[in-house]
Amino acid sequence: MTGAATGIDAGPVTAWLAAHVPGLRPPLAFDVLPGGRSNLTYRVTDAGGRRWVLRRPPLRGVLASAHDMAREHRVLAALGPTAVPVPPVVALCEDPAVTGAPFFVMDHMDGLVLRDRAAAALLPGHGARRRAAEDLVDTLVALHAVEPAGVGLGDLGRRDGYMARQLRRWHGQWQQSRTRELPAIDEVHGRLSARLPDQQGSTIVHGDYRLDNTIVGPDGRVAAVLDWELCTLGDPLADVGLLLVYWSEAGDAVPALPTGASAEPGFPSRAELRDRYAERSGRDLADLDVYVALANWKLAIILEGVHARFASGAYGHRDPLAEAYGERVPLLARAALAATERAGR
Repeated sequence: MTGAATGIDAGPVTAWLAAHVPGLRPPLAFDVLPGGRSNLTYRVTDAGGRRWVLRRPPLRGVLASAHDMAREHRVLAALGPTAVPVPPVVALCEDPAVTGAPFFVMDHMDGLVLRDRAAAALLPGHGARRRAAEDLVDTLVALHAVEPAGVGLGDLGRRDGYMARQLRRWHGQWQQSRTRELPAIDEVHGRLSARLPDQQGSTIVHGDYRLDNTIVGPDGRVAAVLDWELCTLGDPLADVGLLLVYWSEAGDAVPALPTGASAEPGFPSRAELRDRYAERSGRDLADLDVYVALANWKLAIILEGVHARFASGAYGHRDPLAEAYGERVPLLARAALAATERAGR
């Protein structure tokens, strides 16, 4: 019997996949994968034991452009031949009649997703943990070195004015998804809008670059970068600021991720990550606190949206972390304010 999961109409999806995936052997089992707090992610297993990953938008609360399956599929396909490791894409379904929304399928990648400290403990020793962090930075440098037009992504977004566009976009998202009044969100928006740093070039920007959006091998090497739905063109330092905000250290009063893997012994500090990126990329990080402020502010808005969608049942299941995410929103907003003060903006 074909396995079913919320958000998957098993019969039509199986028929569609059988017509588009060579060698697929029904019946199929669909299992919701952990994480997936932006789009829904499923492991698909056929009768022969072959596995793929299927991505589709949430069931409700979808914001314009935030869950564009065709866009994410396009980015993965374009980056496949580059030095940036991504899962190979298999097929894209743009017909919402199949299962209620567009979706795409990619190869299943073996490895670890370092979502929490328990997962980090599976890496064999401090050397593998440091290698994972260093490879994470080096992979980001490689992404920022890809010429967008050279891989067919020259029209993915505007190249200039990235910070202004981010402020406008995410403030709009806040207006649509907020469940409360938080004056700090508007205050940070005003401070950053009043004085923007000069953009250092224009690159492909991942938009949500962090350790648990990658799959790493047992040696710590990054095997694949995941979750490209926020990818665009713009300021590469936005990815660096967000990476540092997500990077937990032991003793952090308010870590962005309460179960962050990087707080385990063996992972380097935020300062070491920053210095490695500066050395490998050659970029000036003097204004990095501005990007840290943007990252905290943007993350607060993203988590508010996730919290609101879980509350509305948009993911079809409960998540014990959803309430914790909601509680972190004001803390992140205050962290963003503090970063604007450090930057003198």
